[in-house]
Amino acid sequence: MSLARRKRDRILAAQTISAAAAPVRRAALAPAAAILVAAGANTASPAERAAREIALRLTHDLRRLKEIRSIDKKIAAKREMLPEYKAWVDGVLSAAAGVGTGLAADVVPTYMVWLLDTGDYMPALDVAEFLLRHRVEMPTRYARDVPTIVVELIADAAAKAQNASQSFDPSVLDTADNLTAGLDIHDQVRAKLHKAIGIEQLRKAEDMPAVDSRIVLESALFHLRDAQRLNDRVGVKDRVKRAEKLLAAVVPIATEANTEQGGTAA
Repeated sequence: MSLARRKRDRILAAQTISAAAAPVRRAALAPAAAILVAAGANTASPAERAAREIALRLTHDLRRLKEIRSIDKKIAAKREMLPEYKAWVDGVLSAAAGVGTGLAADVVPTYMVWLLDTGDYMPALDVAEFLLRHRVEMPTRYARDVPTIVVELIADAAAKAQNASQSFDPSVLDTADNLTAGLDIHDQVRAKLHKAIGIEQLRKAEDMPAVDSRIVLESALFHLRDAQRLNDRVGVKDRVKRAEKLLAAVVPIATEANTEQGGTAA
């Protein structure tokens, strides 16, 4: 997509959403304009035509994705498609007035999911914050709401990495947790996120000098216990025991260190 096209889409998206936020009543139209609308005349503005174009693009891309069987190929296709929607989404977010109406309203929440699917988590969380702030519902094909999708997709990605003995960005996990704190999500889904956070913090604590690891271990234990509380089959019992054992060993070390520092100061 050319730079000029990106700029145009961004501007028209903002105009479309702003117009949708303050619709003109049919009764307020000038008589001649009302007659033209009733007659089905082509009175669409550039912003309205742009909304139709982005809706048609989404329809085409969803049909294309439906025809792809391989998950890996679907993700590759989404990665290829995402840049075509970025300018439009940027325009919608800058207008800060919701996502509009019709099929074009599905673009932003769909864009968020595709970002999550392709592993572009922080931009996805920025979009998620916008959707939550404006109480935007997900398209019906997802059968889940915004916070559930965000928490579950990120927690599942973290679990996949952790099961392969790889780390997962703690800032992504913490942002997802903070963004959805207090929202009504199924306990099993929330438990997966707490488990992922606890695992990363436990790993971090194990890599730290014992005397410095107390706060991180306490946080890891909090999240692991919360995961266990929410779903007793989440699979964290061994890690809870590990965190408890490490914390029990660390507390005397930290206490001794604090005592020595106090003595030196005196």
